[in-house]
Amino acid sequence: MANKLPSELTPRLYLDRRTDELTAFLQKIVRLRTVNPPGENYGPLTLLLASTLKDLGFKVRRIPIPRALQKKTLPDLLAYPRYNVIGFWDTGAKKTIHFNAHYDVVPVSGKWRHGTAFNPIIERGWIYGRGTADMKGAIASIIFAIQALQQTGVRPNFNIEVSFVADEETDSALGTGWITQYSKLRADYAVVGEGGEGNAVCCGHNGVVWLNVKVHGKAAHGSLPTQGINALEKMAALVLALNSYKRQLARQTFRAPNGEMLRPTINIGGVFSAGEGGKVNTVPAAASFTIDRRVLPNENVRTAERALTAFLKLAARKIPQCRITVSKISDNFSCYRPPSHPLFTALQASVTRIRRRPTNFVVSTGFNDMHFFAQVKKIPTVGYGPGGIDYHGVDERARVKDLVDSAKIYADLLTTFQG
Repeated sequence: MANKLPSELTPRLYLDRRTDELTAFLQKIVRLRTVNPPGENYGPLTLLLASTLKDLGFKVRRIPIPRALQKKTLPDLLAYPRYNVIGFWDTGAKKTIHFNAHYDVVPVSGKWRHGTAFNPIIERGWIYGRGTADMKGAIASIIFAIQALQQTGVRPNFNIEVSFVADEETDSALGTGWITQYSKLRADYAVVGEGGEGNAVCCGHNGVVWLNVKVHGKAAHGSLPTQGINALEKMAALVLALNSYKRQLARQTFRAPNGEMLRPTINIGGVFSAGEGGKVNTVPAAASFTIDRRVLPNENVRTAERALTAFLKLAARKIPQCRITVSKISDNFSCYRPPSHPLFTALQASVTRIRRRPTNFVVSTGFNDMHFFAQVKKIPTVGYGPGGIDYHGVDERARVKDLVDSAKIYADLLTTFQG
């Protein structure tokens, strides 16, 4: 980290002069490919993040997830231990703001502009690489916001608590879910570094239910198909039946503060497969597909799961010889809070000051870790970070200016919000 600079230098000017350092740090953590699943390089990256926070004067806990718990929840991934990093800077303030970001990234596919997703290249004001947008960019912005305050002698109005967590790209159970339940956080307010970006502050997000549907058929020789039950044909009929369920969902709505009308959705077949023993001249005995059901903030995740499962079972009964098994893969809760709390309006004002454009409040169609702080810890929680383009896709990238602006916004919030 940089040596202390003259006290007349403001955090904003400091960050403008440290853009190269911020992007170099982001490149460093992107090169540690923390792909989940399975959970690669969690150890080395969390050691680096813990060391970085210690250099900033934080009291740091690097917490391994108990092996027994990981064995229960991820028995096939015991070779990839999980860690969460929690840091605390006691400034002597009465209240604490918590900043949260996940460090795991999704797997990579396709041909990337610069050859690889894990050797981040800066081109025309953008930094390319897996995790630059989702969401190691937010980690860099959080760290440099804190460094800017310290190096310019500007004291924040709050104690600062930071968590860098595992497994958000799966279900967060051993990441933010674990720390909010077991790690005795001191937070009075929380800022999750995604959900909102640019001139949009996130005050809520959709939830999700992931299901796997297995269709059971009966194998037979391909020359005698009438002697079998074709699981693929039954699956196709069931998928077509889901069109009526989509129409039902389209009648449900939720109006976000910016006026956007959200509707629940289902995505069918993110993963689909045949059963064992498949061959071109065999009647398929099994087939399966997944369903991604997005749940609005004014819906209940459990109710949505029950309703979808009931529809699938009823639809299967209407299809001759269609027998199915429905199992839940995972779920994640939605959350929403009207943006009238002072935390929300303070962050809105900080974004407007730094970006010099009107700022609105949005509800994210995706899910993130906001709901753990909002519903488990029951504290005011907002989502905002640098964001980027092509999340989870080829040529994921973040704009360098947005990385710096986000650091400025975090620093501004810490010195203008009164709590």
